[in-house]
This record gives sequence, C-alpha cells and structure tokens, in this order.
Amino acid sequence: MPRATCCWTIWPTGSEDRVKHTFDPTTLREYDIRGIIGETLGPDDARAIGRGFATMLREAGGTTVAVGYDGRVSSPMLEHALVEGLTASGCDVVRIGMGPTPMLYYAEASSEEVHGGIQITGSHNPANYNGFKMVFLGRPFFGEDILELGRRAEAGAWIDGQGEVVSREVFEDYVERLLEGLSGIDFDTLSGLRIGWDAGNGAAGPALEALAARLPGEHHLLFTEVDGSFPNHHPDPTVPENLEDLRRLVASKNLDFGVAFDGDGDRIGAVDGEGRIIWGDQLLMIYAEDLLARLPNATIIADVKASRALFDRVAELGGKPLMWKTGHSLIKSKMKEIGAPLAGEMSGHVFFADTYYGFDDALYAAVRLIAASARLGKSVTELRSAMPAMVNTPELRFQVHETRKFAAIDEVKARMARSPHAVDTTDGVRVSTPDGWWLLRASNTQDVLVARAESESEEGLARLVAQIDEQLAASGLGRGPQAGH
Repeated sequence: MPRATCCWTIWPTGSEDRVKHTFDPTTLREYDIRGIIGETLGPDDARAIGRGFATMLREAGGTTVAVGYDGRVSSPMLEHALVEGLTASGCDVVRIGMGPTPMLYYAEASSEEVHGGIQITGSHNPANYNGFKMVFLGRPFFGEDILELGRRAEAGAWIDGQGEVVSREVFEDYVERLLEGLSGIDFDTLSGLRIGWDAGNGAAGPALEALAARLPGEHHLLFTEVDGSFPNHHPDPTVPENLEDLRRLVASKNLDFGVAFDGDGDRIGAVDGEGRIIWGDQLLMIYAEDLLARLPNATIIADVKASRALFDRVAELGGKPLMWKTGHSLIKSKMKEIGAPLAGEMSGHVFFADTYYGFDDALYAAVRLIAASARLGKSVTELRSAMPAMVNTPELRFQVHETRKFAAIDEVKARMARSPHAVDTTDGVRVSTPDGWWLLRASNTQDVLVARAESESEEGLARLVAQIDEQLAASGLGRGPQAGH
C-alpha cells in the first residue's frame, strides 16, 4: 500500500491523563451507531469510535481500516475526527471519500491489505442524524462488538500509536465490479430495456449515474445529485409515498420497471411496469428463481417478516428456505456461517454471495434484477404478476418500555406454547394458522414491539390481527400507530 506521512493528534499515554469517553446511551445500537448531530452525536464520539475500533482491530491482528462517508452535511466533520481516532490508536487509514455504504464494503472486501471498514452514514434517517456502519476482519461489527467499544471508551482502554493515512480512488473499480452482475448475458438482448431510477439525493447518486451510463438500454434517472437535506423525498424505499416519484416516472415514460435506493445505497426498492411495488421478499422470490436454476438445493435465507409465499416458492424451486432473525448484521453473519449464496430482508437489504461478496448492495441488487429477468426470459412485470396475491398489514409498531419489550415477547411465547398452531420462535413469535400467519417481535434498535400479519383474504387477515391484539392485551399492552410495510 502506498504510504503517506500525516500528523494526527496522539492522546496522552500516562494513566492519570488517560482520555475517556462516555457515549450517549441512545447511540450504541444493535447493528450500528446512530445519533442526532449536536445532541447525541458529534466529533468526540467519532474520535472515540476510531480509538476503540482501532484498538480492537490491532488486538485481533489487523492494521488497516478503510473509511468512507455519505452525503450528509455532518459526514466530513465526523470522518475527520474518526480518522484522528483510528490513527491515534495506531491503525493506518485508507480514505475512499464520499460514496454509498456498499462501496466502503467493496473497498474492504476486495483488498487483502485492508482489515476493517467504517462508513459514516445516517442511512435512511432524517437529515439531522448520522452514524457509523462497521465491518471487522470481513465480518459485521455489531451487537456485543459495539457494547465492547462503549466499555473501552468508558475506561479509556485504548492502544496508543501513530497510524498513517492515504487516499485511494475505488469508485471506478466499484462501478466496474457492479457490471459483473450481468456476466454471461448478451448486452444486445437488453438493448430495448427501459428503466427508471430514483437515488433520492442519497450517496448512491454518482455511482448510479456511472452505472446507468454503462448499462445497455434506456435509463431515466431521478435525484442523483447528493444533497444531505433530501429536498425531494425521504430516502427510504420501504415507505410507499417515497416511491411516488418513481411510479409517476415509470407511468409517464411507459418504462419496464423502476428501482429506488435508500440514503446510503444498501437497500433497494422497486416497482414494476404497472407501478406495483415489489417488496423485499418478492424481489427475493425473483432472485431465488434465477439462482436456483444454476445452484440447485441452495439454502436461501429470509427474515421472519417475509411472506410465506417466499418460503413456499424457494422449496418449490428445489431450494432450502431458512427463516432467520431480522437485522442486516444478523443475516450476514448467518449467511457466512452456513455458506448460503443468497439472503434478503423485507427492509430491502439483499445479500448475494454466489458471485459477489455477501454484503448488502442495492446497486448490485438492481443489476441482478436485470440479469434475472434476462435469464428467466420474463419481464419484471410478468415475474411480479406470477406471484400469489397475499393480503398483509404494514409493519405495525407500538411503544413499549425498554424493560418490558423482551419480557412481553417471552410471555407471548409461553402462552403460545399451548397453541395448536405451528409456532416459530427464531425471532419473537411467528404463528402459522389456516388463515395465514402473524408475527410479534421486539425491535433490537427501538423501544417498540413490531407486528405483522399476512393472509390470502381480508377476513383471514382480520382474524390474525385480532389474535395479535389478544396477545398484547394479555400482556397489558395496547396497539400503537402503524408505520412502514
């Protein structure tokens, strides 16, 4: 790796002068670190994250960290402080600049000399939020790792050192790697393709422009200018109103389908040529059909919120469906553990490990949607139309005190142990009945319980929702506002 000498702050090494740091308790989340700029998150936090992460990485034998950031106004400030912290604990830093989170993952995964990665991003949160997503020696850094980072900051238990900093251009290599998702497909057969794209003013915009310029067919792009204030709509493609601009574009131009991204480009949303939303589990059905034709008997993972239609379809196609816990870090970890080539979540995180790296990359997922349609010989609209018509609730969330949320789920599990219906407790409680299924689980990142239900009829759905209400009432809890899907 090219070396560049750079001077950074080195914290005092004497025990009496040892610098310590206490994080706001709301910032250390299960899957990442997140907070409100100027209130719960600032440069001192970023510097402490750098010191703790570098210390843990060096103890594990690593020396070099890639650092990237999204398009939020506060991101460059946090990036500067993070790099100070990393180098002050003796790690070398490869700065890759502004881009989507998967570009940071790519920088880490594609280089043997890079041992960890940190992306500064607020993902799909409001503009005044920011945060950190991390990868450590090729695996997600989450859960106990984040708690340990907090404990080390509290004690000031950091290694001291002086790392060096280089900048590296990975943008072009990343975009070229995305195109490999179309490997083996004749571009001439895709010349008539017409696609709409919505970057939502998020960090994926420039990479999307470069990708679309290299793809065959005709491409219509919305909101590719990076703007951390998100002036057009909130960058969360799981919320239907955030897809309205894309739906109008597809309808007005009579396009084949449309794709949208979240704020940092690791979650995908899509609509077909008729403007119908293709949810995360439905996208996974398309990817599964394509992949299982080439990798029969493969295990495909989906989270507990996914449709029964997905699990049934994977089995019907000769694959092995596996229901797993919600959370991109948990899914990635399980995928690596069992060697699954494909996984996905309702939230739009999709993970390919057949010919890619196993991390969630919405730009790559979009390329693979084009590839799947081409290999299967069906339009995205035809693939969406072939799916069974299911009726489901949006994702229902309601407030519950942090100390009660897991206890309440345990109470539901105990009551449902006497149920005649099939009960899955992989993540919360998912109960299958002749009407369909319902789910009740505790959020790992918020003080809420999350519920969802799915049926083939409105009447069946009403009965399932009534069962959720019964369980909530039995634990002394009430229904709350609906949000999301």
